[in-house]
Amino acid sequence: MKIAIAGASGRMGRMLIEAVLEAPDTTLSGALASAGSAALGRDAGAFLGRDTGVMISSDIDAVLAASDVVIDFTRPEGTFALLEAATRLRKGIVIGTTGFDAAGKAAIQAAAQTIPVVFAANMSVGVNITFKLLDVAARLLASGYDIEVIESHHKHKVDAPSGTALAMGEVIAQALGRNLDECGVFGRSGVTGERDPSTIGFSAIRGGDIIGEHTVMFAGIGERIEITHKSANRVAYAQGSVRAVRFLEGKSAGLFDMQDVLGLK
Repeated sequence: MKIAIAGASGRMGRMLIEAVLEAPDTTLSGALASAGSAALGRDAGAFLGRDTGVMISSDIDAVLAASDVVIDFTRPEGTFALLEAATRLRKGIVIGTTGFDAAGKAAIQAAAQTIPVVFAANMSVGVNITFKLLDVAARLLASGYDIEVIESHHKHKVDAPSGTALAMGEVIAQALGRNLDECGVFGRSGVTGERDPSTIGFSAIRGGDIIGEHTVMFAGIGERIEITHKSANRVAYAQGSVRAVRFLEGKSAGLFDMQDVLGLK
C-alpha cells in the first residue's frame, strides 16, 4: 500500500516514515509538513541517511493523490485539512492525533461516511490490550473500589488528560454503565470533601522527555490493583499505525478503532 505521512518533520512523523520504509508490504508515497517548515523540499528519509526520492511537501492534494492512505499524528487543525482532502479524493486516513472536542469528533464521524478511517487515542498494540484488561477489571471490581487514572507525558504535550487516559476512562465507564462526562473528575484542589465512589479520577503529569505512561488504580480497602502501560519510545505507535493501514485495505468507508484492527471486539 502507498502511504503518506503527515507531520513528517516531527518526532512521530520520523518514526512513521522509518516504519513504512522497513515494512515489506508498504511504500512511502508522500510526506507532509506545514507551510513554512524548514523541512520542505528535503528527502523524507534524510534523517536516516537514505535517499527515498520522496520530498517533504506542503501540498496536501498532490501528496494524497499519489497515496492510498495518510497517517496523521499532528494537531486537530491539521487533521481537519487532511480530512477534507481525503474525503474529496476518496483516500483512507489513520488518525492518531488527540485533543479533539465534540465537534472535531463529529467531523471525523462524518468523513467516515465517505472514506475508511481508523481513529484511535493510541495506536500501540499493548495499550489496546490494556483497554481490554481494564474492561474486564472494571466489571469484576464494580463495587468497593475507587478508580483513578494517572498519566505522565513529556513537557511538550499540549493537551491533558491525554487521549489515551480519556479512552481508558471511557472503557471503564462503559463497563460500569456510567457516563464519563458525568462521573469524570479532572484534578482536585482545595477542600474537596470525601471522594464520591461513583467517580473516575484523572491526574496528569508533564515533564522531561517521558514518552507516555498510564496507570489505572483500583483502590479498595486493604488492597490496591494497578494496571500500567509504559512506552519506552514511539516505535509501538508507528508499528500499530502501519497495522491499521493494512486493516483499511479494501474498505470503502467506515469508522474503526484499534480494537477493530486487532479483532478485540
